[in-house]
Amino acid sequence: MNSDLANTPAPPYFAVIFTSRRAAGDDGYSAMAERMQELASQQAGFLGVESVRGTDGVGITVSYWSSLESIRAWKAVSEHRAAQELGRSQWYESYRVRVCRVEREYGLDG
Repeated sequence: MNSDLANTPAPPYFAVIFTSRRAAGDDGYSAMAERMQELASQQAGFLGVESVRGTDGVGITVSYWSSLESIRAWKAVSEHRAAQELGRSQWYESYRVRVCRVEREYGLDG
């Protein structure tokens, strides 16, 4: 299986889709993004993550979770909350967060 794709369990489970447009400059963003992925992976209910960013600054990160409760718990982690505040104040021009229930999945493993 492609290691860039999250290895999720059989549905149902939940996805948090974070779509953003970055502001210019890094200002510690890359290090924080790496830390948030590491920290998220240690949370109960975390199932995986997939993330891409285009040269135009638009990025999509999808994290997968076992339950809505695990998503709420992740949102409340103090280090994550601090990163969210930095995102609002300096790293993002705009963003959207969408929470979805995954009902079905299929694909090709190569």
